[in-house]
Amino acid sequence: MGRFTKLRKNKKYNYTPRYFDDKGEGNPYKIERKLDKFRSTVETPRGIKSKLNHAMSDLRRGGDQYYKLRMLIIIAVLIFIFLYIIDFDLSIFLNN
Repeated sequence: MGRFTKLRKNKKYNYTPRYFDDKGEGNPYKIERKLDKFRSTVETPRGIKSKLNHAMSDLRRGGDQYYKLRMLIIIAVLIFIFLYIIDFDLSIFLNN
C-alpha cells in the first residue's frame, strides 16, 4: 500500500534567462535605480544614534553653494508675479 500512497518528489527545473551574463553583479531580477548608489537616503540607518550620525554627516557635507541665492531669486520672482496678478501698486513705496 505504501507504494501507491507515497507522493512523488517535484521535478526540478533549471532556468537561466537568455540574456543573463553571470559576472557576479548580483541578482538580475533586482530592480535598482540608476542613481541609487549615489544617494545617501536609499538605505536609511536604524536606531537613534545612527540616524543622528547620518544626519550630522549630511549636514557637514557641502551641498550647492548657490542654493540660498537661487531660492531667494525664485521667491522674489514669485512674489513679483503675485503682486502683478493682484494689480498691486508699487508706487506707494516711492517718495514723490
